[in-house]
Amino acid sequence: MDPTAGTGAAVGDPGSAAATVASSKWRQMALLALAESLAMGLWFSASAVVPQLTADWGLDGAAQAWMTMSVQLGFVAGALGSALATLADRVPTRWLFAASALLGAAANAAIPLLASVLPHQDPVAAAIALRFVTGVAMAGVYPPGMKLVATWFRADRGLGIGILVGALTLGSAAPHLLNALFGAGGMPPWRGVLLAASGLAALAALLAGLWLREGPFLVRGARFDWRFAGRALAHRPTRLANFGYLGHQWELYAMWAWVPVLLLEAYRHAGWSAQGARLAGFATLAAGAAGCVVAGLWADRVGRSAVAVASLAVSGVCCLAVGLLFDHPAALTALCLLWGFAVVADSAQFSAAVSELTDPRYVGSALTLQTSLGFLLTLVTLRLVPALVEPLGWRHLFAVLALGPAFGIVSMLRLRRLPEAARMASGHR
Repeated sequence: MDPTAGTGAAVGDPGSAAATVASSKWRQMALLALAESLAMGLWFSASAVVPQLTADWGLDGAAQAWMTMSVQLGFVAGALGSALATLADRVPTRWLFAASALLGAAANAAIPLLASVLPHQDPVAAAIALRFVTGVAMAGVYPPGMKLVATWFRADRGLGIGILVGALTLGSAAPHLLNALFGAGGMPPWRGVLLAASGLAALAALLAGLWLREGPFLVRGARFDWRFAGRALAHRPTRLANFGYLGHQWELYAMWAWVPVLLLEAYRHAGWSAQGARLAGFATLAAGAAGCVVAGLWADRVGRSAVAVASLAVSGVCCLAVGLLFDHPAALTALCLLWGFAVVADSAQFSAAVSELTDPRYVGSALTLQTSLGFLLTLVTLRLVPALVEPLGWRHLFAVLALGPAFGIVSMLRLRRLPEAARMASGHR
């Protein structure tokens, strides 16, 4: 495919054509990052207000976990369906993104609206069902966004997907910031947090529908092929990249969901401000946005597997050490910021690796399959962490998450030794 096609560059002027493509690439990247950040606030909008929902609805530990787990399960269902139907490779990305963000915004906004009219015992079941729908919608936002990056970035794909995952991370952290801002005078109003997140997602749908476009490296011609999922799992290099991603996911979402709660408990135990704990929780998640961009820059230069292994090693150590600082909230906050920076820094590199190793006609479906398997695994640790609070306490329970980084490190080192790994990061493996 001619990378200058559709750019309006003058024929025979390669310098002008390259400048036009570069300008369009970064304009589209900025727009996609903004839309992704606005839409992904839906993911943790209910998780951020679990303390308020617990006070209002009397949630037990299982119900608290399901406020996040239902989103993960919905995402898995939506992603698997999309991957089997190769939807991300057959529907224009901007329409899939816009429609999905709008659906997620509506489902999320329905929670506070229905809660005001349902009997007291019914909102919990309705909220969990609506969170599931929100997760289904997110399957049309995140993986197609990665596919869109792959159509604009080639040699610097790690950076492009790193910026996207950084935007996702910042968006996922946003509900904790809303919680802190709305709660300046006490307990934050949970309805306002959910409605604000839905409004931002609706804005993301508008931006995507009006201005997002595929780039010059789009590979067309994909047709429905239900056997693609099986072939992707049978291909050893792609499988090892997916194994690395599974190790990463074992840790990531349990950390994102429960470390803000750990900080609240540690601050409360020390007599520190709850609002300060909420801001620390936001900063912990938001630090990952910087981690994604830094890791993307390095991965395109020194290699995907090298950066992934380093990130997994740092976050694994944090898993083991974080509980030991429970009685020292200042040191705990500093370690959580480091953990937040490292825990998601490698995420984009697993996705970039799969996009480089798989059949280019089915990049969107391969990324959707990868994320669906990873998010299915998150259900285990999201439920495991609250179940272990009682027997282990906050000081010891996060050590179990270190199993994921260990598995991911082994998988990425094995991938690095394969000859096919030379296709990653322009030969930097």
